[in-house]
Amino acid sequence: MSNVNGNSFCSWQRKAFGFRRKGERKISVEAMESTLKEMRNGDSVLDMSDKSGVAGGVEDIYGEDRATEDQLVTPWSFTVASGNSLLRDPRYNKGLAFTEAERDAHYLRGLLPPVIMPQELQEKRLMHNLRNYKVPLQRYMAMMDLQERNERLFYKLLIDNVEELLPVVYTPTVGEACQKYGSIFRRPQGLYISLKEKGKILEVLKNWPERSIQVIVVTDGERILGLGDLGTQGMGIPVGKLSLYTALGGVRPSVCLPITLDVGTNNQQLLDDEFYIGLRQRRATGQEYDEFLDEFMAAVKQNYGEKVLVQFEDFANHNAFKLLTKYGTTHLVFNDDIQGTASVVLAGLVAALRLVGGNLADHTFLFLGAGEAGTGIAELIALEISKKTEVPLEEVRKKIWLVDSKGLIVSSRKESLQHFKKPWAHDHEPIKDLVDAVKAIKPTVLIGTSGVGKTFTKDVVEAMASLNEKPLILALSNPTSQSECTAEEAYTWTEGRAIFASGSPFDPVEYNGKVYVPGQANNAYIFPGFGLGIIMSGTIRVHDDLLLAASEALAAQVTEENYAKGLIYPPFSDIRKISANIAAKVAAKAYDLGLATRLPRPKDLVKYAESCMYTPVYRNYR
Repeated sequence: MSNVNGNSFCSWQRKAFGFRRKGERKISVEAMESTLKEMRNGDSVLDMSDKSGVAGGVEDIYGEDRATEDQLVTPWSFTVASGNSLLRDPRYNKGLAFTEAERDAHYLRGLLPPVIMPQELQEKRLMHNLRNYKVPLQRYMAMMDLQERNERLFYKLLIDNVEELLPVVYTPTVGEACQKYGSIFRRPQGLYISLKEKGKILEVLKNWPERSIQVIVVTDGERILGLGDLGTQGMGIPVGKLSLYTALGGVRPSVCLPITLDVGTNNQQLLDDEFYIGLRQRRATGQEYDEFLDEFMAAVKQNYGEKVLVQFEDFANHNAFKLLTKYGTTHLVFNDDIQGTASVVLAGLVAALRLVGGNLADHTFLFLGAGEAGTGIAELIALEISKKTEVPLEEVRKKIWLVDSKGLIVSSRKESLQHFKKPWAHDHEPIKDLVDAVKAIKPTVLIGTSGVGKTFTKDVVEAMASLNEKPLILALSNPTSQSECTAEEAYTWTEGRAIFASGSPFDPVEYNGKVYVPGQANNAYIFPGFGLGIIMSGTIRVHDDLLLAASEALAAQVTEENYAKGLIYPPFSDIRKISANIAAKVAAKAYDLGLATRLPRPKDLVKYAESCMYTPVYRNYR
């Protein structure tokens, strides 16, 4: 964090907030920041070696976001919204719920039918309509239309029906929506910043109507879910993620900003599509790409300040690690594919210990997929084991094996490996096939992050079942079509002994008269609460210990009733409570590390988190 002149913290500030200069660091397991720290040549996010910071951001001067449900608020726009303009403002529109007094005061007489329909009845009517749609993409489009028309009703619907609607507004349906985004495009949501805006990105950011932004989700569309390069049509991902930040984590929608960076696409099918909405050119790379991202990150900090959380989403592996490494010590950045996935999977593994027994250190892990998700999960598992056992990180990594498209990652391949794979190159003879790797490594946990469907074949799953009484199988690739195996396959091929979780949802499975409920290792468990914890504490850097805190908080929410069904994640119906607990643990760790700036520290962080959460109940207007 820096002052307005761009100078680094002075010594008294460092002491006050607990920061240390590079030469003052104590090397310990807890202070380690995994591979990213090694890639930065030892630089830590706790060093605060930023020289580019600019303070910024604007307060909510009208107090609307701090109002309780019972307080009267003024629906401010640039003027007091009334009449037709009020009905067309999604933040203030209540549809048929406007009262008689409000219709008189805001010139709505005649613009609405005479009936007054409360929010609960509106919600019931919309759910009835949504359930009549047979095609998931139609439900998605109906929800997006509602978000653009009536913001509070959209979030009320999503919060109250989260288990039913989460697959609609996010994975798996959002994948199809991104593939067809050009054809279904109606109104722009978020900011599109293309190479044409290079040199004036700050001006583009200033075009966004909101000034106080706390969370940005940004993508360049190169690796959308397991679907590949979708270019500008990847905008569905930031829009969907930020909807979940609000619905599940309570971050108010006015402080959320979805952004797509359009640097071109290498998807020839899109380049040839007359309805494609992005630049018709091949992807920018090298210096041109780096300069564009540098300008973007500098502009974000200049316009919104030090404490805006920038979440990188669905960047290709070669850029994802580079960006997280490059900006981790200078900006508040988070990569959900690397860090969020790792945190939610670690939570599931910690919870699963109640079913399989032992400690994490007692288990052997085998991954299919060594990209940003696979290596991110592996590193966080290693950090957690290292922290609990005080065994050096390098030693712990030897219990974790990764398989990529060329086979088992071993020492003899080290010279040809990408930098983020090198820590996982262990001494072993080369093995090409996954089933042979399972037989040789004898893992207790099999994790799929390959993005390739049907790769956990019958032979692979049966090999896991022959080695383990309760094989732990996580098929994490999204969407459902790319899952390494289905829930039914996992339970059937292990004769009902598998503990299974997937990235996308699967229906319960009946096998030999017993119903098995598959868990979903969905990042939506982690990132909304994680983001809320960052925001409410004024945290200025993301440290790995914050991710470990989030994992432990999520695992603690799994109840005996959940375990009885074979679940290693709590139900999404409790997600707001779960998010509040995660936010509290993340904030507590940030205060402990000296990364939090919102002082004094609240006494009850869970209650404080709940009090910070956005509620979508209609407000009464003067």
